[in-house]
Amino acid sequence: MNFKKIPKLKIGNLEAKIPIIQGGMAIGVSLSGLASAVANAGGIGVIGTAGIGMLEPDFGKNFTEANKRALRKVIRKAKEMTKGIIGVNIMAALSDFYDMVKIVVEEKADLVFIGAGLPLRGLEVLVPDKLKKNITKVVPIVSSSRAAKIIFQYWKKNYKHVPDAVVVEGPLAGGHLGFKKEQIDNPNFVLEKILPEVISVIKPYENEFDKKIPIIAAGGIYTGADIYKYIQLGAQGVQMATRFVATYECDASIKFKETYLKCQKDDLMIIDSPVGLPGRAVKNRFLEEVSSGVRKPFKCPWKCLKTCNFKKAPYCIALALYNAQQGKLDDGFAFAGSNAYRVDKIISVKELIANLSEEYEKASWCDY
Repeated sequence: MNFKKIPKLKIGNLEAKIPIIQGGMAIGVSLSGLASAVANAGGIGVIGTAGIGMLEPDFGKNFTEANKRALRKVIRKAKEMTKGIIGVNIMAALSDFYDMVKIVVEEKADLVFIGAGLPLRGLEVLVPDKLKKNITKVVPIVSSSRAAKIIFQYWKKNYKHVPDAVVVEGPLAGGHLGFKKEQIDNPNFVLEKILPEVISVIKPYENEFDKKIPIIAAGGIYTGADIYKYIQLGAQGVQMATRFVATYECDASIKFKETYLKCQKDDLMIIDSPVGLPGRAVKNRFLEEVSSGVRKPFKCPWKCLKTCNFKKAPYCIALALYNAQQGKLDDGFAFAGSNAYRVDKIISVKELIANLSEEYEKASWCDY
């Protein structure tokens, strides 16, 4: 057999044994348990930051401090559980975005993935200088070549530096999406189309700054064959989230994971999130009631997202997602990628990585 072994992924001086980044899933779905397991298996494990303070008993009264405290705890715990690569996902739309970024740098996380907004002003803490040899690597998440161009032009002009890698996320991802609703099913916005466009924007910066800038494909990637496909299209790695929910090590409750096991293709729906973005989730009674106009009363302890109009929102999305993570699906719902209906069992992270690697090798052999 003439097959190719699944390649490594290099981001600066970091080297993952396999080119798989576990997507950061917030409100407690990917914490130290999942992130460390992925890192131990040779991939890059990622902690989700949004709503992380909800894990602390005082979050209702002291949300900002609870967020900081919880993030420090989870990063430290993950680093105690692995010698592998640990990243943190932070939404730029968070009201405490800059506080979270500072903590990630202080705790020496290997990477910070920044989505739901453009990482532009006020990020001097992430720019290396002579005293910061082990600076946290910066990886923006974009859904268009235009967004990538804006970020790289701004960083070049203002920081004399550029990000270390880029995640290109297509419309088949779970959770909040960086697309308008009418773009989600438009063939002009599929990952296969936007990936090469982003690569062409980033390539000149590699030459100018004399550094490799890996491009990571994300959104709807489910099998090892998918990984092979996108690496053949020019990506150096992939980001996957949905597959990692159905693992023993995922930090969500068993009832949350069973939502994926039970879901059918028709159960996956696009919702209008209270934070002003479309999102992909698993249909349930909670979402059906909201869609029919039922309001879910809540008291906002703190405006966690800049774009949330909590006075008019029909429900608190952070609370709904937290309830789901805890297994209280009557009072919340689960975000999920477009392939969640394909999940049929819960396995270990180690087994999942082994399966993906084997599928990759088979796909490479079929190419000959």
